[in-house]
Amino acid sequence: MNQPQPAQLRCYDSGAIARYYRHRPWQVIWRALQIIWLLGVFVVSMQLDRLWGQEEANKLKRAAQLRTTLTQLGPTFIKVGQALSTRPDLIRQDFLAELIKLQDQLPSFSKKIASLTIEQELGRTPEEIYSYLSPEPVAAASLGQVYQARLHSGDEVAVKVQRPNLVPIITCDLFLMRWAAGWSAPFLPLNLGHDLTQIVDEFGVKLFEEIDYLNEGRNAEKFADNFRNDPKIKVPKIYWPYCSKRVLTLEWIDGFKLTDTARVRQANLNPDDLVEIGVSSGLQQLLEFGFFHADPHPGNLFAMPDGRMTYIDFGMMDQLEQETKETLVDAVVHLVNQDYPKVAQDFIQLGFLAPGTDIESIAPALEAVLGEAIGANVGDFNFKTITDRFSELMYDYPFRVPAKFALIIRSLVTQEGLALSLNPDFKIVEIAYPYVARRLLMGETPSLRRRLIDILFKEGKFQWRRLENLITIAQTNGEFDLLPTASHGFQYLLSDEGRYLRQQLLIALTEDDRLHTEEVQRLWELIKPDLSPSRVLEAAWGAISDFSMERATTLVPPMASLAAVFQGQPSR
Repeated sequence: MNQPQPAQLRCYDSGAIARYYRHRPWQVIWRALQIIWLLGVFVVSMQLDRLWGQEEANKLKRAAQLRTTLTQLGPTFIKVGQALSTRPDLIRQDFLAELIKLQDQLPSFSKKIASLTIEQELGRTPEEIYSYLSPEPVAAASLGQVYQARLHSGDEVAVKVQRPNLVPIITCDLFLMRWAAGWSAPFLPLNLGHDLTQIVDEFGVKLFEEIDYLNEGRNAEKFADNFRNDPKIKVPKIYWPYCSKRVLTLEWIDGFKLTDTARVRQANLNPDDLVEIGVSSGLQQLLEFGFFHADPHPGNLFAMPDGRMTYIDFGMMDQLEQETKETLVDAVVHLVNQDYPKVAQDFIQLGFLAPGTDIESIAPALEAVLGEAIGANVGDFNFKTITDRFSELMYDYPFRVPAKFALIIRSLVTQEGLALSLNPDFKIVEIAYPYVARRLLMGETPSLRRRLIDILFKEGKFQWRRLENLITIAQTNGEFDLLPTASHGFQYLLSDEGRYLRQQLLIALTEDDRLHTEEVQRLWELIKPDLSPSRVLEAAWGAISDFSMERATTLVPPMASLAAVFQGQPSR
């Protein structure tokens, strides 16, 4: 029975790839020797520099050698270099400057091959489709290259053309990577070796999705729909009549890389604003939409002169289930509450710990390692710091990294690395915490409202300080308007779903045999700059008007009491 050729595979199939290459050992051995030789020469060169004291003198030479080596090894290894290029806190500056070139400054293939690919894929010559096609590509990346073009309609477009013979190279590399993962697993710590082949498989699935340009076009439109109401995010339009699996025609974006600080300053843009847009949109992708960009390196993110940020590559995306999104929010809530037994339970649900793991033994270890990150100095911690501290646990406890989360972690680390390149003092939690706080306070969904209640009540007692902290954190973003949140809150209190919270708030105001006017007054002082008493009562009455007069009447006395407290008057 004939095995399918790698080029015939429409999606990643580790079994089919393995069966094909097991019958072609000479191809595998030759590719393995290429990898060992090229990487070996680089490693030996580094060791000789160290031995002869030439590290400083040869550092630029070695940085260029690493880039050249990864380029010679092809798209799979270029992807590794691209990931490293986003970590200025991990990679030396001289190496970083060279690895950044892997994002869109790779050797290009000839326009003749590109034109032939366009004709084969679209059934028409480039001249029949485009009135202008740039003589040289404006960017060349690991999987394809991009030309600037113009349609006969006059629309300015970018034309992305895939590299030739891509699938055979990728499949052989994936076969070797999977074999190496299985062979090395017994010699690695549990957290690294466990399910390592699954991580390779996840990478393979995403790589095959990335080389299907029709899939990329669909991803772009889904991403654009998610951010349709966000004026800060721009997604290029797809021109479907001129697209295929290996050719993609999309709107031309007149922008510049986020890391081009000179252009950013020239456009009078604030790098910190761009950082916040990027990180906030990343959090939305993970916690709201569940559909996230898994490869947000600087070659895929552009700033526009009007201050918007543009995503331009949607090949490597992933989808989170609703349950996973909710569990991630749970984990954040439980971390804020410093409820480490529940954090451990969240890790079980997310797949970082096996079902049946003894939570009691792991919870104290989580508290010891992660506790400081939730303390008063939360701004001193970035994502890498937290992951480094967390990794300490993985050598002593049965933690593992689920294949799905390998991409999430990569995406978060990449975004943080990009932000660090714009602002070396950037701390991801300084944006992440306010974002989560705002989402919880707004309580847009029943699940978020339940999580807010989990934060505000501990052992049946209302946590005034937690509410104050949440509001303070949310207000760090100058665009946060408390009035819509207050309106949502009143509507929720008046609903059947809010009956429990109404009862608990009335109890909270009088618990410990005293009226908690001091706490309410302190809360009012916090929100007073944003809300006047008249605006509060207007929002409250607007919410009440949606309900029957009978139900509204029953709620007016306690609301009047609250208003009196806000205005500093004794309640009667």
